[in-house]
Amino acid sequence: MRILILGGTTEAASLARQLVGHDIITSLAGRTENPAALPGRVRVGGFGGVQGLAEYVRAEAIERVIDATHPFAARISANAAEACAAIGVPRLMLVRPAWPRRPDDLWHPVATMDEAARRLPELGRRAFLTVGIGEMGAFAIVAGVHCVVRLIAPQPLPLSDYQVVAGKGPFDAAAELALLRQYRIDVVVTKESGGAATYGKIAAARELGLPVLMVSRPPVPEGEAVDSIKAAIRWIGP
Repeated sequence: MRILILGGTTEAASLARQLVGHDIITSLAGRTENPAALPGRVRVGGFGGVQGLAEYVRAEAIERVIDATHPFAARISANAAEACAAIGVPRLMLVRPAWPRRPDDLWHPVATMDEAARRLPELGRRAFLTVGIGEMGAFAIVAGVHCVVRLIAPQPLPLSDYQVVAGKGPFDAAAELALLRQYRIDVVVTKESGGAATYGKIAAARELGLPVLMVSRPPVPEGEAVDSIKAAIRWIGP
């Protein structure tokens, strides 16, 4: 069976490695995974919207599409839902479970990055900002807060008061605790991404009693969804 995995996540890569005996194509929006480490074929880049994705699926004779993208990759998920519905190709969403909230977590849920930026000065003056380079523009309005921003590599940002710390996950709780203490962080800003690779900052914030501005996930499109690789493999069948 020829299967298209919309990837870029740890779960997508793990799924591809377990689909022995199938013809796998993994699509990456950017170079988020070493293509040489993935089985089957790998393509990098966008499809050109709904029509482009539908044409690609037809041209490649794809029999199943599995959307295993990041929980915040709302556009490609919506495009996949529309494209697969239009051409009648079965689609499954492999949705990473959200982090469970414990009673001692001081989370402040917000719906958007803009809301997080507006509320940030209410909660602290030294923020650990871990929302990704694409979201920095929302925080350009923030004044009176020093932002410690984690990126894979340093680069200029549209913020008034910031410094960049370079790093690539996974990040364990002990290292995150040391970082929060080193930079005297009093508020953490993050997406509700889920997964073990970036949970360390959540555990560290809990230990220090810090508030966490938690940006909620966008809604997923309608359709069948599972939350584990085993369930995705069962959906594909023998």
